[in-house]
Amino acid sequence: MHAGEGLRVERLSKAFGGIHAVQDLSFSISEGKVHSIIGPNGAGKTTLLNLLTGVYQPSAGHISLRGHELTGQPTHAFAAAGIGRTFQNLQIFFNMSALENVMTGRHLREQCGLLPTLLRTSRLRRAEQDCRERALELLKFVGLGAHADSGADSMPYGALKRLEIARALAGEPKVLLLDEPAAGLNPTESAEVAVLIRRLADGGTTVVLVEHNMRLVMGVSDYILVLDYGRRLAEGTAEQVRNDPRVIEAYLGTATQPEQAHA
Repeated sequence: MHAGEGLRVERLSKAFGGIHAVQDLSFSISEGKVHSIIGPNGAGKTTLLNLLTGVYQPSAGHISLRGHELTGQPTHAFAAAGIGRTFQNLQIFFNMSALENVMTGRHLREQCGLLPTLLRTSRLRRAEQDCRERALELLKFVGLGAHADSGADSMPYGALKRLEIARALAGEPKVLLLDEPAAGLNPTESAEVAVLIRRLADGGTTVVLVEHNMRLVMGVSDYILVLDYGRRLAEGTAEQVRNDPRVIEAYLGTATQPEQAHA
C-alpha cells in the first residue's frame, strides 16, 4: 500500500427516527496508520462502524475508499472493496477449529471450503491447500499457530479475540476496523493486542480502532478522533487529544491518567 488518503468520510449523518446518532461527520484516514475513534457511551462509535461497513445506510453524506464511492452499497461490496471488521461480540464458529474459522474468512479471495471437498478437481484441491496454508500463516501472525487444530470452543477468551482478527485478515482487507479488540482482556493480553495492531499498521494495513482501553489507544494510535453525541469533538495525536480540555471534560475525566478512563 502506498502512503496517502485511504478511507474518506464526507458530511456523514445517520438518524434513527428523530435521534441523530452521527451528525455531519467528515474525516479521512491515511493508509498504513492506526486511527482510533473514541468517545463516551452513546457517542456514535458503533453506528459509525456500521456505516463504514454498509450495515447501515447513511441519512446523508458519502463514504469512499481510495476514491471509490461506497455510499449506498451493500455490506459485501464494502468487503470486496477492502474493508474488513471484527466485532465486540465474538462472531466465532465454536463448532469449528481455529484453522477452519480463519478459512471461512477467505471466501472473498479463494474458492475453498465445501466445494473442493465435493468436486475434488485438481484446481479446487490446490485452491483449498492454498487457503489452508494462508490461514495457518495468519494464525501464526496473531500468535495462534499452535492452536490451528484446536476447537474454538476449547480456546481461552483472549485467544478467541485474536482468532477473530486472523479471520478478518483472511479477506485481505486494505482497512481493518477493530471493534474493542481488548475488551475483557487482562493487561498482558491487551499488551499483546497492542503489539499486533502496530504490526498490522507497520505492514501496510490501515487500522480503525474503537476501544475502551485508553492505555492501549494512547499507545498505538497515530491519530485519534473523539466523538460526542455523533459529532466530532476533537482530533489529533494522542498527546493533543490527551491534553484537550474539551476531551478531558467530556470523556477522559483526567489529563494525567487517561488510561483509567472508559468509553
